[in-house]
Amino acid sequence: MKSLHVYSDPASERHINDLAGVESPKRFPAALAGVEKAQQSGVPVEWRRCSPAEEEALAAVHDPAYLADLRQMSASGGGYLSLDTAVGAGSWEVASLASGAACSALESALAGETAFAIARPPGHHAGRDYGMGFCLTNHAAVAAAHALSRGLDRVAILDWDVHHGNGTQDIFYGDGRVLYLSAHQSPFYPGTGEADEVGEGEGLGFTANVPLPAGSREGLYAASFAGVFLPMLREFGPEVILVSAGFDAHLDDLLGGMALESDAFGRFAALISELSQELGVLPPAFILEGGYNLGALTESVAATMQGVGEEAPDWEYAGGVRQVEECREALAPFWGSLR
Repeated sequence: MKSLHVYSDPASERHINDLAGVESPKRFPAALAGVEKAQQSGVPVEWRRCSPAEEEALAAVHDPAYLADLRQMSASGGGYLSLDTAVGAGSWEVASLASGAACSALESALAGETAFAIARPPGHHAGRDYGMGFCLTNHAAVAAAHALSRGLDRVAILDWDVHHGNGTQDIFYGDGRVLYLSAHQSPFYPGTGEADEVGEGEGLGFTANVPLPAGSREGLYAASFAGVFLPMLREFGPEVILVSAGFDAHLDDLLGGMALESDAFGRFAALISELSQELGVLPPAFILEGGYNLGALTESVAATMQGVGEEAPDWEYAGGVRQVEECREALAPFWGSLR
Protein backbone atom coordinates (compact mmCIF):
# COMPACT_ATOMS: atom_id res chain seq x y z
CA MET A 1 0.00 0.00 0.00
CA LYS A 2 1.27 3.45 -0.92
CA SER A 3 1.48 6.19 1.67
CA LEU A 4 -1.85 7.77 2.48
CA HIS A 5 -1.51 11.54 2.36
CA VAL A 6 -3.12 13.41 5.25
CA TYR A 7 -3.67 17.15 4.88
CA SER A 8 -4.23 19.22 8.00
CA ASP A 9 -3.31 22.52 9.61
CA PRO A 10 -3.31 23.54 13.29
CA ALA A 11 -5.52 26.51 12.37
CA SER A 12 -8.46 24.06 12.32
CA GLU A 13 -8.72 24.57 16.09
CA ARG A 14 -9.17 28.34 15.80
CA HIS A 15 -12.74 28.39 14.52
CA ILE A 16 -15.38 28.67 17.23
CA ASN A 17 -19.07 28.36 16.44
CA ASP A 18 -20.75 29.77 19.53
CA LEU A 19 -24.12 28.50 18.32
CA ALA A 20 -23.05 24.85 18.23
CA GLY A 21 -20.89 23.49 21.02
CA VAL A 22 -20.72 20.01 19.48
CA GLU A 23 -18.76 21.34 16.50
CA SER A 24 -15.92 22.19 18.85
CA PRO A 25 -12.19 22.70 18.30
CA LYS A 26 -11.69 19.37 20.13
CA ARG A 27 -12.93 17.57 17.05
CA PHE A 28 -9.69 18.35 15.25
CA PRO A 29 -7.26 16.60 17.64
CA ALA A 30 -9.76 13.75 17.97
CA ALA A 31 -9.67 13.22 14.19
CA LEU A 32 -5.87 13.48 14.16
CA ALA A 33 -5.75 10.84 16.89
CA GLY A 34 -7.55 8.56 14.45
CA VAL A 35 -4.82 9.15 11.89
CA GLU A 36 -2.19 8.34 14.49
CA LYS A 37 -4.02 5.16 15.48
CA ALA A 38 -4.14 4.06 11.84
CA GLN A 39 -0.45 4.83 11.49
CA GLN A 40 0.36 2.78 14.58
CA SER A 41 -1.60 -0.14 13.11
CA GLY A 42 0.65 -0.15 10.06
CA VAL A 43 -1.06 2.24 7.64
CA PRO A 44 1.73 4.22 5.90
CA VAL A 45 0.91 7.89 6.45
CA GLU A 46 2.53 10.95 4.93
CA TRP A 47 1.59 14.10 6.85
CA ARG A 48 1.23 17.21 4.72
CA ARG A 49 0.41 20.83 5.43
CA CYS A 50 -2.21 22.57 3.34
CA SER A 51 -2.67 26.06 1.97
CA PRO A 52 -5.85 28.14 1.80
CA ALA A 53 -8.02 27.47 -1.22
CA GLU A 54 -7.43 29.89 -4.06
CA GLU A 55 -10.11 32.54 -4.51
CA GLU A 56 -10.77 31.18 -7.99
CA ALA A 57 -11.42 27.69 -6.58
CA LEU A 58 -13.85 29.01 -3.97
CA ALA A 59 -15.63 31.24 -6.49
CA ALA A 60 -16.15 28.26 -8.80
CA VAL A 61 -18.84 26.98 -6.40
CA HIS A 62 -19.69 29.97 -4.19
CA ASP A 63 -21.13 33.36 -5.10
CA PRO A 64 -18.30 35.94 -4.87
CA ALA A 65 -20.62 38.26 -2.91
CA TYR A 66 -21.20 35.52 -0.33
CA LEU A 67 -17.45 34.94 -0.01
CA ALA A 68 -16.84 38.68 0.41
CA ASP A 69 -19.49 38.87 3.12
CA LEU A 70 -18.03 35.84 4.90
CA ARG A 71 -14.53 37.28 4.77
CA GLN A 72 -15.73 40.68 6.03
CA MET A 73 -17.80 39.11 8.82
CA SER A 74 -14.76 37.19 10.04
CA ALA A 75 -12.46 40.21 9.77
CA SER A 76 -14.86 42.34 11.81
CA GLY A 77 -14.95 39.85 14.67
CA GLY A 78 -17.80 37.55 13.71
CA GLY A 79 -21.49 37.21 13.03
CA TYR A 80 -24.18 34.69 12.18
CA LEU A 81 -25.08 32.85 8.97
CA SER A 82 -28.00 30.82 10.31
CA LEU A 83 -29.55 29.66 13.57
CA ASP A 84 -26.80 27.07 14.05
CA THR A 85 -23.83 28.60 12.27
CA ALA A 86 -21.70 31.39 13.71
CA VAL A 87 -18.60 33.02 12.28
CA GLY A 88 -15.71 34.09 14.49
CA ALA A 89 -12.60 36.19 14.09
CA GLY A 90 -10.56 33.34 12.60
CA SER A 91 -13.30 31.52 10.76
CA TRP A 92 -12.49 32.71 7.23
CA GLU A 93 -8.89 31.48 7.52
CA VAL A 94 -10.01 28.13 8.93
CA ALA A 95 -12.72 27.53 6.32
CA SER A 96 -10.48 28.47 3.41
CA LEU A 97 -7.76 26.18 4.78
CA ALA A 98 -10.27 23.33 5.03
CA SER A 99 -11.31 23.85 1.40
CA GLY A 100 -7.63 24.08 0.53
CA ALA A 101 -7.00 20.75 2.25
CA ALA A 102 -9.70 19.19 0.08
CA CYS A 103 -8.09 20.63 -3.06
CA SER A 104 -4.72 19.28 -1.93
CA ALA A 105 -6.26 15.85 -1.37
CA LEU A 106 -7.53 16.01 -4.95
CA GLU A 107 -4.05 16.90 -6.14
CA SER A 108 -2.70 13.82 -4.35
CA ALA A 109 -5.31 11.71 -6.11
CA LEU A 110 -4.18 13.17 -9.44
CA ALA A 111 -0.66 12.04 -8.51
CA GLY A 112 -1.91 8.52 -7.78
CA GLU A 113 -2.05 8.72 -3.99
CA THR A 114 -5.06 8.25 -1.71
CA ALA A 115 -5.54 11.24 0.58
CA PHE A 116 -7.59 12.41 3.53
CA ALA A 117 -8.31 16.08 4.31
CA ILE A 118 -8.61 16.36 8.10
CA ALA A 119 -10.02 19.80 8.79
CA ARG A 120 -13.01 21.60 10.24
CA PRO A 121 -15.63 22.97 10.17
CA PRO A 122 -17.53 20.55 7.89
CA GLY A 123 -18.68 21.81 4.51
CA HIS A 124 -21.45 19.87 2.78
CA HIS A 125 -24.34 22.07 4.00
CA ALA A 126 -22.80 25.24 2.50
CA GLY A 127 -24.45 26.19 -0.77
CA ARG A 128 -23.59 28.64 -3.48
CA ASP A 129 -24.65 31.69 -1.49
CA TYR A 130 -25.39 30.42 2.00
CA GLY A 131 -23.82 28.80 5.04
CA MET A 132 -25.69 26.58 7.50
CA GLY A 133 -25.37 23.36 9.48
CA PHE A 134 -21.98 24.46 10.93
CA CYS A 135 -20.65 24.84 7.34
CA LEU A 136 -19.11 27.99 5.84
CA THR A 137 -17.52 26.83 2.58
CA ASN A 138 -18.19 23.52 0.83
CA HIS A 139 -14.90 21.65 0.75
CA ALA A 140 -16.02 18.65 -1.31
CA ALA A 141 -17.67 20.91 -3.87
CA VAL A 142 -14.57 23.11 -4.09
CA ALA A 143 -12.43 20.00 -4.63
CA ALA A 144 -14.82 18.71 -7.31
CA ALA A 145 -14.73 22.02 -9.17
CA HIS A 146 -10.95 22.04 -8.82
CA ALA A 147 -10.87 18.59 -10.42
CA LEU A 148 -12.92 19.89 -13.35
CA SER A 149 -10.55 22.84 -13.71
CA ARG A 150 -7.63 20.38 -13.89
CA GLY A 151 -9.16 18.71 -16.94
CA LEU A 152 -11.32 15.94 -15.49
CA ASP A 153 -14.73 15.47 -17.10
CA ARG A 154 -16.49 13.13 -14.64
CA VAL A 155 -16.29 13.49 -10.86
CA ALA A 156 -18.29 11.57 -8.27
CA ILE A 157 -19.00 12.68 -4.71
CA LEU A 158 -20.15 10.00 -2.27
CA ASP A 159 -21.58 11.43 0.94
CA TRP A 160 -22.09 9.04 3.88
CA ASP A 161 -22.56 11.72 6.55
CA VAL A 162 -25.72 11.16 8.62
CA HIS A 163 -27.12 14.45 7.29
CA HIS A 164 -28.00 15.07 3.67
CA GLY A 165 -25.46 17.32 1.94
CA ASN A 166 -27.98 19.85 0.68
CA GLY A 167 -25.28 22.38 -0.21
CA THR A 168 -23.35 19.94 -2.40
CA GLN A 169 -26.56 18.81 -4.07
CA ASP A 170 -27.65 22.39 -4.75
CA ILE A 171 -24.31 23.39 -6.25
CA PHE A 172 -24.20 20.54 -8.77
CA TYR A 173 -27.93 19.89 -9.26
CA GLY A 174 -27.80 21.04 -12.88
CA ASP A 175 -24.32 19.73 -13.71
CA GLY A 176 -23.96 16.38 -15.42
CA ARG A 177 -20.21 16.30 -14.88
CA VAL A 178 -20.60 15.68 -11.14
CA LEU A 179 -22.47 12.65 -9.81
CA TYR A 180 -23.68 13.21 -6.24
CA LEU A 181 -24.58 10.14 -4.16
CA SER A 182 -25.91 10.34 -0.60
CA ALA A 183 -27.16 7.91 2.04
CA HIS A 184 -28.51 9.77 5.05
CA GLN A 185 -31.00 9.70 7.91
CA SER A 186 -34.51 10.85 7.00
CA PRO A 187 -36.61 12.58 8.17
CA PHE A 188 -33.80 14.62 9.70
CA TYR A 189 -31.89 17.87 9.34
CA PRO A 190 -31.78 19.64 6.89
CA GLY A 191 -35.01 18.18 5.51
CA THR A 192 -33.77 17.53 1.97
CA GLY A 193 -32.54 14.47 0.12
CA GLU A 194 -35.68 12.61 -0.92
CA ALA A 195 -35.41 9.86 -3.51
CA ASP A 196 -37.20 11.95 -6.14
CA GLU A 197 -34.54 14.68 -5.99
CA VAL A 198 -32.57 13.52 -9.05
CA GLY A 199 -31.20 16.71 -10.61
CA GLU A 200 -32.39 19.12 -13.26
CA GLY A 201 -31.41 20.30 -16.74
CA GLU A 202 -28.04 18.88 -17.76
CA GLY A 203 -27.76 17.36 -14.28
CA LEU A 204 -30.99 15.35 -14.54
CA GLY A 205 -30.26 11.86 -13.23
CA PHE A 206 -26.93 12.80 -11.66
CA THR A 207 -28.17 13.11 -8.06
CA ALA A 208 -28.97 9.94 -6.12
CA ASN A 209 -30.45 10.03 -2.62
CA VAL A 210 -31.18 7.04 -0.40
CA PRO A 211 -33.01 8.43 2.66
CA LEU A 212 -32.74 5.87 5.47
CA PRO A 213 -34.74 5.62 8.70
CA ALA A 214 -33.27 6.35 12.11
CA GLY A 215 -31.64 3.31 13.67
CA SER A 216 -30.34 1.98 10.36
CA ARG A 217 -27.53 -0.54 10.69
CA GLU A 218 -24.86 -1.60 8.26
CA GLY A 219 -27.22 -3.88 6.35
CA LEU A 220 -29.26 -0.96 5.00
CA TYR A 221 -26.09 0.89 4.01
CA ALA A 222 -24.83 -2.28 2.30
CA ALA A 223 -28.09 -2.42 0.32
CA SER A 224 -27.66 1.25 -0.64
CA PHE A 225 -24.13 0.63 -1.88
CA ALA A 226 -24.90 -2.60 -3.74
CA GLY A 227 -28.31 -1.57 -5.03
CA VAL A 228 -27.61 2.03 -6.07
CA PHE A 229 -24.17 3.52 -5.59
CA LEU A 230 -21.88 0.83 -7.01
CA PRO A 231 -23.97 0.19 -10.16
CA MET A 232 -24.22 3.93 -10.84
CA LEU A 233 -20.52 4.50 -10.28
CA ARG A 234 -19.61 1.66 -12.63
CA GLU A 235 -21.93 3.03 -15.31
CA PHE A 236 -20.87 6.66 -14.82
CA GLY A 237 -17.17 5.85 -14.87
CA PRO A 238 -15.88 8.71 -12.71
CA GLU A 239 -12.28 9.74 -13.12
CA VAL A 240 -12.09 10.31 -9.37
CA ILE A 241 -14.35 9.66 -6.38
CA LEU A 242 -14.45 12.23 -3.59
CA VAL A 243 -15.89 11.07 -0.28
CA SER A 244 -17.71 13.41 2.09
CA ALA A 245 -16.64 11.34 5.08
CA GLY A 246 -18.92 12.23 7.95
CA PHE A 247 -18.93 9.93 10.97
CA ASP A 248 -22.10 11.10 12.69
CA ALA A 249 -23.97 7.97 11.55
CA HIS A 250 -21.99 6.22 14.30
CA LEU A 251 -24.01 4.49 17.00
CA ASP A 252 -22.55 6.78 19.70
CA ASP A 253 -22.82 10.11 17.89
CA LEU A 254 -24.34 13.05 19.75
CA LEU A 255 -26.46 14.31 16.84
CA GLY A 256 -27.30 11.37 14.62
CA GLY A 257 -29.69 8.53 15.20
CA MET A 258 -28.08 5.76 13.17
CA ALA A 259 -26.41 2.57 14.43
CA LEU A 260 -23.13 2.11 12.55
CA GLU A 261 -20.02 0.75 14.27
CA SER A 262 -16.64 2.28 13.49
CA ASP A 263 -15.58 -0.70 11.38
CA ALA A 264 -18.45 -0.05 8.96
CA PHE A 265 -16.69 3.06 7.68
CA GLY A 266 -13.63 0.93 6.97
CA ARG A 267 -15.73 -1.33 4.79
CA PHE A 268 -17.17 1.67 2.96
CA ALA A 269 -13.63 2.93 2.30
CA ALA A 270 -12.51 -0.52 1.13
CA LEU A 271 -15.39 -0.64 -1.35
CA ILE A 272 -14.61 2.75 -2.85
CA SER A 273 -10.86 2.07 -2.99
CA GLU A 274 -11.38 -1.31 -4.63
CA LEU A 275 -13.91 0.13 -7.09
CA SER A 276 -11.45 2.85 -8.10
CA GLN A 277 -8.88 0.14 -8.84
CA GLU A 278 -11.45 -1.94 -10.71
CA LEU A 279 -12.36 1.03 -12.91
CA GLY A 280 -8.71 1.95 -13.44
CA VAL A 281 -9.24 5.52 -12.23
CA LEU A 282 -7.58 7.77 -9.72
CA PRO A 283 -7.56 6.74 -6.05
CA PRO A 284 -10.21 8.35 -3.84
CA ALA A 285 -9.88 11.50 -1.77
CA PHE A 286 -11.62 11.57 1.61
CA ILE A 287 -12.82 14.84 3.15
CA LEU A 288 -13.86 15.07 6.79
CA GLU A 289 -17.43 16.18 7.40
CA GLY A 290 -19.38 15.55 10.64
CA GLY A 291 -18.81 13.32 13.67
CA TYR A 292 -19.40 14.70 17.16
CA ASN A 293 -18.59 11.97 19.66
CA LEU A 294 -14.85 12.46 20.03
CA GLY A 295 -14.01 8.83 20.75
CA ALA A 296 -16.19 7.57 17.91
CA LEU A 297 -14.60 10.13 15.59
CA THR A 298 -11.12 8.86 16.44
CA GLU A 299 -12.10 5.23 15.91
CA SER A 300 -13.99 5.95 12.69
CA VAL A 301 -11.16 7.95 11.09
CA ALA A 302 -8.75 5.13 11.95
CA ALA A 303 -11.11 2.49 10.52
CA THR A 304 -11.57 4.46 7.30
CA MET A 305 -7.84 4.75 6.74
CA GLN A 306 -7.29 1.09 7.54
CA GLY A 307 -10.08 0.15 5.15
CA VAL A 308 -8.33 1.76 2.20
CA GLY A 309 -5.85 -1.13 2.11
CA GLU A 310 -8.24 -3.94 3.03
CA GLU A 311 -10.36 -6.33 0.98
CA ALA A 312 -13.82 -5.00 0.23
CA PRO A 313 -16.91 -6.85 1.42
CA ASP A 314 -18.83 -8.85 -1.16
CA TRP A 315 -22.14 -7.05 -0.88
CA GLU A 316 -24.95 -7.99 -3.26
CA TYR A 317 -28.41 -6.51 -3.50
CA ALA A 318 -31.23 -9.05 -3.50
CA GLY A 319 -34.03 -6.49 -3.68
CA GLY A 320 -36.88 -5.76 -1.32
CA VAL A 321 -35.47 -2.74 0.55
CA ARG A 322 -38.11 -0.02 0.19
CA GLN A 323 -35.75 2.96 0.42
CA VAL A 324 -33.38 1.46 -2.15
CA GLU A 325 -36.23 0.48 -4.46
CA GLU A 326 -37.64 4.03 -4.38
CA CYS A 327 -34.26 5.44 -5.34
CA ARG A 328 -33.77 2.90 -8.13
CA GLU A 329 -37.25 3.63 -9.49
CA ALA A 330 -36.60 7.38 -9.53
CA LEU A 331 -33.29 6.96 -11.36
CA ALA A 332 -34.09 4.01 -13.65
CA PRO A 333 -35.04 6.29 -16.58
CA PHE A 334 -31.46 7.57 -16.62
CA TRP A 335 -29.38 4.51 -15.65
CA GLY A 336 -29.56 1.13 -17.35
CA SER A 337 -27.86 -0.52 -14.39
CA LEU A 338 -30.87 0.29 -12.18
CA ARG A 339 -33.57 -1.15 -14.46
